[in-house]
Amino acid sequence: MSESSRDSATGAGWDAAQQGSYAKLLPLRQKRKVFWLAPRTLWAARNGVLAGWFGDPTARTRSRWVAQRRAAGAPEDKVMRGTEAERFSFMVLGDTGEGGDPQYAVVPGFLKAGEGTDFAIVASDVIYPVGSADDYPDKFFRPYRDYPAPIYAIPGNHDWYEDLGAFMRVFCGDASPPAPEPRPLGRAWLRSLLWHRPSPTDGRRLTEAMRSRSAPGQRVVQPGPYWAIDTGTVRIIGIDTGLLGTLDAEQGAWLREVSRGPRPKILVTGSPLYVDGELRPCPIDGGGTVDDLVRDPDHRYVMAVGGNIHNYQRYPVRVGGRTIQYVVCGGGGAFTHPTHTIPPVRVAGLTERDFRCYPLRGDSLAFYSGLYGRRLRLRRLLGLSEAEAGAVVAERLGVTPVRAPGTTVRVTRRARIVATLLGTGRRPRKYARSRSLTRGFYAQVFPPGSATYSPPFFKSFLRLDVSPEAIRLRCHAATGGLAQELDPPVEDEVVIPLR
Repeated sequence: MSESSRDSATGAGWDAAQQGSYAKLLPLRQKRKVFWLAPRTLWAARNGVLAGWFGDPTARTRSRWVAQRRAAGAPEDKVMRGTEAERFSFMVLGDTGEGGDPQYAVVPGFLKAGEGTDFAIVASDVIYPVGSADDYPDKFFRPYRDYPAPIYAIPGNHDWYEDLGAFMRVFCGDASPPAPEPRPLGRAWLRSLLWHRPSPTDGRRLTEAMRSRSAPGQRVVQPGPYWAIDTGTVRIIGIDTGLLGTLDAEQGAWLREVSRGPRPKILVTGSPLYVDGELRPCPIDGGGTVDDLVRDPDHRYVMAVGGNIHNYQRYPVRVGGRTIQYVVCGGGGAFTHPTHTIPPVRVAGLTERDFRCYPLRGDSLAFYSGLYGRRLRLRRLLGLSEAEAGAVVAERLGVTPVRAPGTTVRVTRRARIVATLLGTGRRPRKYARSRSLTRGFYAQVFPPGSATYSPPFFKSFLRLDVSPEAIRLRCHAATGGLAQELDPPVEDEVVIPLR
């Protein structure tokens, strides 16, 4: 087994001897990279802002899509029949579809680690920036054409920026959107004037692209944007949290129904419930939260995994006499959200000893310090080596460095200043105000979505091996290096008992 970032700097990809083969997979006519602060991108992705200002129409649109699928013969309970085997394996990757080097760097390792798996799930944001049908050929079908099993998906907020039309066409077989609602004068009418919609010519290449994943073993038709899969051992439930990260009442009632019963369950959601050291329980219209349902002992949830945040995090939370694994899995292909801004974990009785993340906080700080050092032409001032970054993070958190440096590293005043500028988490309470100020400054001056990346990419994906006794979860890394492609490192592993 290859070294991971917890073992060595080489395992993290800092000094990869040879670049991976992923560049050969990239389209010859590669489109313009997604630049998240470009006015054109911001304007195209305006629907999330409009929904917050003038009311969110997602629930009504989703309800019409679901009704249309039901009329077409989709099962009323939205439960699909997966493998009947008691032992099987599947893959999970989230926030995939940016289309550039970071996404394609994941593909070789994903195919390698995914050998013999029964299906895969994309957890949130299949396509960036606005879920356009024109982007599916190069951001979904091309990268995953050689994965031989079905791929299920739940939409993220970016898939909703064009009212989910392309997503429904690809994953649910719906070629035409439902009829729009009448819009009387008022907030909804004003919102409709500004609302982003797909181009009339959108998706001309989509039919041809879909043939690249048309083998009998690859085809699947979902009953809608939210669904459940029954297997011989567990029930996997995927929910659609829409534009604003909430559940509508109709979907909430369905979730309560499919959560019942003694069968062990895994939740897949576009909005993770524990993330960045905080609980975000996901409200349900009409009352209650998604986390209430996950914690209910009668529902027997053993894991809740969500995308949207572009890294890996795991929180083993004790609930009563059992442990639920709350996982963030958003490292499938978009820019990497930093982990060095995550404050010391003090949530749900957990400590730093219980918490896992990838990239390691030190690697995250070293990566971002180098990135902004190059951008601002201040490498000598801002750039930190991976050893320096690991040492200053350990000092800030009051812990031992996860990866022991090869030589003694002294934490300098410059390193502390750079860590502060880039929002490195401090200890709680005593530094709460200063941490809030520095993280706010970081978000304004150094927004992570403005970054363009080169290896190491610090991407990740999951493989889950299920048996009647337990689920074995492994988080694999994709750095962009050839060694990590050939033998994807295991950054985290845990066995989840089912009995």
